Amino acid sequence: MAMLCPVCKVELVMTERQHIEIDYCPQCRGVWLDRGELDKIIERSTTQESVRSAGKAHHGHRRKSWFEELFD
Repeated sequence: MAMLCPVCKVELVMTERQHIEIDYCPQCRGVWLDRGELDKIIERSTTQESVRSAGKAHHGHRRKSWFEELFD
C-alpha cells in the first residue's frame, strides 16, 4: 500500500541515500523517515563531525555536512 503525503495527498516516493531509506513528496519535497533512520543520520553526523574536527583546517572552504550531503 502506497503512503500519501499528509500535506499534499500525493504518493510518496522512496529512495535510498547512503544506505538510509527516505520517503519524500515529489510535490512539496517533505521528507519522512522510518523508525530508526533519524538515529542513523544523527549517529553518522556526529561521527563525521568528530573526524572533521580532528583533521586539518579546510582553508576557508566550508564543506557540506553529512546531513546536507544526504539530501543533496
